[in-house]
Amino acid sequence: MNFTFIRFIIVGIANTLIGLSIMFLTFHLLGLSYWMATFIGNTAGAAFSYCLNRSFTFKSDALISKSLIRFAGVILFCYFVSYYIGKQAVHFVFIHTNVFTPVISSDIAILASTCIYTVLNYTLQKWIVFPQKNAKTPG
Repeated sequence: MNFTFIRFIIVGIANTLIGLSIMFLTFHLLGLSYWMATFIGNTAGAAFSYCLNRSFTFKSDALISKSLIRFAGVILFCYFVSYYIGKQAVHFVFIHTNVFTPVISSDIAILASTCIYTVLNYTLQKWIVFPQKNAKTPG
């Protein structure tokens, strides 16, 4: 059985705790914008994530020079796509209601975007950044 996704989730939990903590601290305590707070938090989590995903999750022997460039590209792509979709989706759902304050709506957007990011990031990390060499099957 391939436990890659389980290892990815374990690393992701730690990564998420780091990233979300920094996002919410910079958003609420420092008053940074949604985009700045999520970018800073995501960058901190991504640095942590690269090291563990390379060695623990995917057990990759890919050259750091190549995998780090692909990693950065995937992270940036996932970040912009996920956090844009999450922000727009939450805005669309709550635009005609006054159920949540703008700050709470932004918090919900951060959480929704993080979920989208996780699925997209796993898929692209597995296939682009740390691809597994095909094992030969008996034939």
